[in-house]
Amino acid sequence: MGAPRLSSTPLPGIGIRYDLTTRERRRLSVVAHRDGARTLSAYRKDDPDACALSVRLTAGESEALIDAMMPAHHSPNLLSTTELGLVAERIELPSASHWNGQLLGETRMRTETGVSIVAVLRRSEAIPSPAPDFRLAGGDVLIVIGTSEGVDAAAEILGRE
Repeated sequence: MGAPRLSSTPLPGIGIRYDLTTRERRRLSVVAHRDGARTLSAYRKDDPDACALSVRLTAGESEALIDAMMPAHHSPNLLSTTELGLVAERIELPSASHWNGQLLGETRMRTETGVSIVAVLRRSEAIPSPAPDFRLAGGDVLIVIGTSEGVDAAAEILGRE
């Protein structure tokens, strides 16, 4: 079997279902719901119409699963931060955060935690190396690098209401 077979089916009012048949002739499907959630289903090998597992994932859980399955950050050409005692994490800025609408520099993130904010993801846009005058917005996802303790402290600061 060559390339994996992937088909899509519109589900009016729900979203789109993607079906994949693996090289082992196993059937998997993902329903991409209009609200951003995903339902991942795996079907029995002996009966491809019988669902063996179905899990509904939030948009964030789906992103985490995609990261695990497509670890582009594990490229041998990139520096492995874990070998240096550093971690790279995504921290979502809650809408109710004290920092919603505030300037990035006002967080004093690097001074307070030692963490560097290397990018901000806003909707479908990535803002690399945001300057101190960058205005934060609820729903922004901040890509941070630092020690595990520093990242935990940063998440606590950004979650402050």
